Amino acid sequence: MLELPNVVYWCDVQLTKDGAGICFPHLRLDNGSNIDEIPDYKNLYNAYLVNDVSMQGWFSVDFTLNDLRNVSLRQVVPSRPKTFDGSLFILTVEDVLRTLNPPGLWLNIQHDVFFSQRNLSMRRFVLSVFRSAIVDYISSPEINFLRSILARKPNRTNLVFRFLGQDEVEPSTKHTYGFLLHNLGIIKSFASGILVPKSYIWPVDENLYLLPHTSLVLDAHAQGLEVFASDFANDVPFAYNFSYNPVAEYQSFIDNGQFSVDGVISDFAITPSEAISCFSHIDKAVSGQAKPLVRSSNGASGDYPGCTDLAYEGAISDGVDVLDCPVQMSKDGIPFCSGSINLIDSSTVAQSEFSNLTASIPELGVVNGIFSFSLTWSQIMSLAPAMSNPYATRYGLYRNPQFKNAGKFMALHDFLALANTSSVSGVLLIIENAAYLAANRGLSVTDAVLDALRDASLNNLTVMVQSTNSSVLIKLKEETNYELVYKVDENIRDADASAIKEIKKFADSLAVSKASVFPDAVKYLTGMTDVVKKLQAFKLKVYVGVFQNEFVSQAWDFCSDVNMEINNFVLGGGVDGIITEFPRTAVQYKGNKCSGLSKDEIPKFMLPVDNKGLASPTAPQDLPPAQALKPVSTETNMVELPQPSVVSKAGQFEPKLMSLAPPPEPNLQPKQPHSLKTLRTASIIMGALVGTLAICAIIRKAYQCCTGKCASSGSPETVA
Repeated sequence: MLELPNVVYWCDVQLTKDGAGICFPHLRLDNGSNIDEIPDYKNLYNAYLVNDVSMQGWFSVDFTLNDLRNVSLRQVVPSRPKTFDGSLFILTVEDVLRTLNPPGLWLNIQHDVFFSQRNLSMRRFVLSVFRSAIVDYISSPEINFLRSILARKPNRTNLVFRFLGQDEVEPSTKHTYGFLLHNLGIIKSFASGILVPKSYIWPVDENLYLLPHTSLVLDAHAQGLEVFASDFANDVPFAYNFSYNPVAEYQSFIDNGQFSVDGVISDFAITPSEAISCFSHIDKAVSGQAKPLVRSSNGASGDYPGCTDLAYEGAISDGVDVLDCPVQMSKDGIPFCSGSINLIDSSTVAQSEFSNLTASIPELGVVNGIFSFSLTWSQIMSLAPAMSNPYATRYGLYRNPQFKNAGKFMALHDFLALANTSSVSGVLLIIENAAYLAANRGLSVTDAVLDALRDASLNNLTVMVQSTNSSVLIKLKEETNYELVYKVDENIRDADASAIKEIKKFADSLAVSKASVFPDAVKYLTGMTDVVKKLQAFKLKVYVGVFQNEFVSQAWDFCSDVNMEINNFVLGGGVDGIITEFPRTAVQYKGNKCSGLSKDEIPKFMLPVDNKGLASPTAPQDLPPAQALKPVSTETNMVELPQPSVVSKAGQFEPKLMSLAPPPEPNLQPKQPHSLKTLRTASIIMGALVGTLAICAIIRKAYQCCTGKCASSGSPETVA
């Protein structure tokens, strides 16, 4: 358990038939529990008017507390795993206070009118809690309820008015929330703060891009009201401006140079903790830590079509250390940068006049491709690049659609010229399929790379060359002093000493997969290998990738936060470098204020996770099935035959033409249903206990584990 100082746990209060207060996030019990599956309760399905709108389901007002003791909780957010369904149960407010001993408590009273219509008094319940516990915050979207307890609340308890949709009607005044938003003086008469959806502060347009921020925070602060923002979650789409990096979104609310909210409500408590304590108010003039080295993957390909001028310029602007170029060859022998030898993967060639050049080449593992060596460089330049969207088909997650076909492809000599005049410390050239190109297409990609490097006259840039083919690296070892990187193209769980010694003969470093460091089963970590430690013992650097910001690319243990994932590979795995499609995120991680702290000083939320932490409480029968062991790298699979000689184009193999078919769907595993006022910023974190109580937390410099089941470490700082 992580200790969490200065947090306040959030509880959406519902009342049972016998007046008990339970923590449950929805008025309908079937929206978060298995009550609809209990045979004895089938006949208690009901319909009620809630704020003049008919609602059907199972409601707490039809059950006693004892009736609900056997009702278990379940995950209803489709993007989250169902591993813990059935293992957690409904808690009362008293249960939360007694068993969790929270450092602070926030009670949200969402439907006082509804309960009053059923002869249940939310006011009486709240006043009874005041007598036995400290309540830091009470929020409600109903003005009359807040006014009814104003005179009876303890001095320490803050009342917060919660805004709903701007067109919805507040039941007490019959004004819309939009009207009240522009009359904050009314709110000041009975509350010390307001709670608003984050879109009230940073609205987005219909395409999910940020619009200019509103003046709400400044206006509320001028009235003496604190401002708390809600609806934060790491695993739902948010504005494309943030490149799927949730820390970047929080920074726009607490570190934008103009205003800061006083707190945020989030389903993922660890992320605002990082944002506030480690990533905000950093002196931009202070450079970050040297390690890990940040290597781009096709440039900033998470934000722009890969290997284009925009992707490379973006990566340079992001502060990347090493800029990469996977080298492909055109029909007329021009080396250029592209993430795949199959142009369908990176361009609009399938919709062009060259669509009839589709072919299948088993040696390259491509079915129905259009290959770079089938088009001249001028023909390739006529194509529009295409954004990679690896999680669009299955998960509906797109990357920066306004730029989906933007930019220009770059010849290798142009890439080197750009890097040579930039801030990067090195370039990485990737050579693949050299044997096939030499034997079948009459093209020597290795010689083309060497010629381009000789012509470039690079100024103090480190040159790295990577390949999965040892024969390429052996040839380069004989002719150059470049840093040679051997890419292991499969997940490995170990490496023999003899294999590592063999690699040392032709490589200075290795690139391995994330799963070779932190293997997982159905997205739950199963441990950490010794691969990095063993390779580094032989003075080999280890680069790991590819890192992506989309939450579906990360193990559940990392709480849908790529910053937490990177932190675990750096502090836990000890890797030398990060290979990423989003270099801005990795560069930002290097500059965080918590990274240079000693073990005694570093916040506990920035320590590596327990390798088996998230799934460990799960019953054995509910755990994912055991996975087959990954292979062990051995000496016999390291060294290949020398590169074949280049054959003349007259004798080259012509691939068989085939009808065009859509590119194959990415091989993805299905998802389991599964200001700041600087030192005064509070952060309210929602969603705790794996969908159980809707317990949430407020933190100033505070932090909470992603499941919300964290121990307390003392009283929270109160909001002044």
